[in-house]
Amino acid sequence: MDDKVKNLIQNHIDNNEICLFMKGTPDAPQCGFSMAVTNILKILEVNFKAINVLEDQTLREGIKVFSDWPTIPQLYIKKEFVGGCDIIKEMYESGEIKKVFDDKGINYKK
Repeated sequence: MDDKVKNLIQNHIDNNEICLFMKGTPDAPQCGFSMAVTNILKILEVNFKAINVLEDQTLREGIKVFSDWPTIPQLYIKKEFVGGCDIIKEMYESGEIKKVFDDKGINYKK
């Protein structure tokens, strides 16, 4: 991954409290896993920045190298990589995601 892609990824993460690298957009997800994570974030009514990795192949591959995580979507909360779809679903079902939001001072629907 070149520095341009790495810096682009880092800037998205640094400048957005909640940053989701996904396939498609929140209104038009291009895969079921991305849709599942956006639905959870919408249910919790949190503000998040979605980055469509399908628009840029170097970004799509770069985010996997950046996080050392092989799949998309990838969710970052306050600059910390939280996980992909399965992890976010588990955290939502257990209530752990709300604890993370509380700990990090993120507003959400309680």
